[in-house]
Amino acid sequence: MSANEKPKFAMYWAAACGGCEIAVLNIGEKILDVDANFDVVFWPVAMDAKYKDVEAMPDGYITLTLFNGGIRNKENAEMARLLRRKSKILVSFGSCASEGCIPGLANLSSRQEILDTAYGTLTTDNPDNIRPQYSYAAPEGELHIPEFLPFVQTLDQIVPVDYYIPGCPPESHQIGAVVDLVIQALQGKAQLPPPGSVIGAGGSTVCDDCPRKRHEKKIKEFVRIQQIKPDPDLCLLEQGVPCNGPATRNGCGALCPQAGAQCIGCYGPAEGVTDYGARLITAFASVIDADDPQEIERILDGLPDPVGQFYRFNLAASLLRAAKPAFTGK
Repeated sequence: MSANEKPKFAMYWAAACGGCEIAVLNIGEKILDVDANFDVVFWPVAMDAKYKDVEAMPDGYITLTLFNGGIRNKENAEMARLLRRKSKILVSFGSCASEGCIPGLANLSSRQEILDTAYGTLTTDNPDNIRPQYSYAAPEGELHIPEFLPFVQTLDQIVPVDYYIPGCPPESHQIGAVVDLVIQALQGKAQLPPPGSVIGAGGSTVCDDCPRKRHEKKIKEFVRIQQIKPDPDLCLLEQGVPCNGPATRNGCGALCPQAGAQCIGCYGPAEGVTDYGARLITAFASVIDADDPQEIERILDGLPDPVGQFYRFNLAASLLRAAKPAFTGK
């Protein structure tokens, strides 16, 4: 790249809902800074671009790629490898790329179970019981669709990642701060953090940002928030509402607890947490007011969806990764 050329920017959407793309646009006027400081060379949701265009680029040509979404099919995996080769800085952008997020909960089921649910349940009009075919000999020639992989993987399980930006989606003000940091670093006015760092978020927990008071009260049951009228000033977990703040990375501003809703963990594990669910189980156990194993089990049974509670965003990146059916197909 010559001295007069702008750095190159790319963004790709894999197995995700599209919220990360919207979050980037939600940074408002700062999106003009992206345009002023970068040449956007690949962003399928915002411009006409083909994979062959990326393949033709020299390795390392793209300065910064934001990759959002997990790896659910072979196309996702191929694009991850391609964009890794073509990018100087590859960022795992958002919860799906970094943790698997909601699509990762499909790792509880086998590929066949997922396809049967999608193509064979009562609400599906599929009288011939047709399933996807990864190749098909049409009159016009051989047609191909990407193969559906056995389970969701995170981006860093496929290729090395330089940085992580958490969130479902990342908060707009933090995306703006990251954009500013990268621009300043490219201009020699700032230094990027060490590779592998989480950027655009804090290093502690949501509890540290939450203004609610904690008194280490003990609970006799877990409840859904709609079952009670919560005290607006008291820690939700101490009121029996299963709040994931104790294990979740801060940086969102504790928006949900401040609005009267429990943290559900979209910013992923806090700094130093090896397994999100294990840390959360420990936090929940610490507020249970019981010594009898049967009573403890009764209280824990008040959590209607343990996997969804402890691994809603994190299953694909956890130590568990997936249930046996996803690995074995049975």
